[in-house]
Amino acid sequence: MSEQEQGDTPENVEENTKAQEGAQAEVEEVNLAEDDSVTEEADSELNCSVKEEEDFKAKFFYLAAEMDNMKKRFEREKENLLKYGNEKVLNNLLDVVDNLDRTVDAISADEDEKIKNIYSGIEMVRKQFLDVLKSSGLEKVEALGAIFDPNLHEALAQQPAEGKEDQEIIQIFQHGYVLNGRLLRPAKVVIAKND
Repeated sequence: MSEQEQGDTPENVEENTKAQEGAQAEVEEVNLAEDDSVTEEADSELNCSVKEEEDFKAKFFYLAAEMDNMKKRFEREKENLLKYGNEKVLNNLLDVVDNLDRTVDAISADEDEKIKNIYSGIEMVRKQFLDVLKSSGLEKVEALGAIFDPNLHEALAQQPAEGKEDQEIIQIFQHGYVLNGRLLRPAKVVIAKND
């Protein structure tokens, strides 16, 4: 018999079929192995992309919070600048107010008519000047008759004083001022001490 005749026998057909099935199984195994490695690579890439996305979100939220904090800090600084930015100028102007106060005190008791007119003019200028300073947030610290407060007053001396409580302010050497709730200059005072 020739080879071709032998190949068509049922035994040969069965062997060929088995060989084909074996080869096909091997191909499927290779394909499955390739699919598994492709799936693992895809999973790995997916995990990397999920991690990158989470990192990006974390960075985004961090930057958004930092930006919000920066805006709030800027607003606070702007507000403080508006409230206290003129502190140095106002502090220098307090010397002018002190000189006006001394002038008014010096000429207030004079009986000369010209001096009285000068006194009333200086008093009007002083009042107007204080009103302008007050509109800028500057207020005088009330001291005379008040109890000594080291946060607002600076004691220069202590004196016995009848009818006054201990630590009561009996004399003011220099008025104190507060700018928008912050002490600009303490009042220099004399306090009563009755021991």
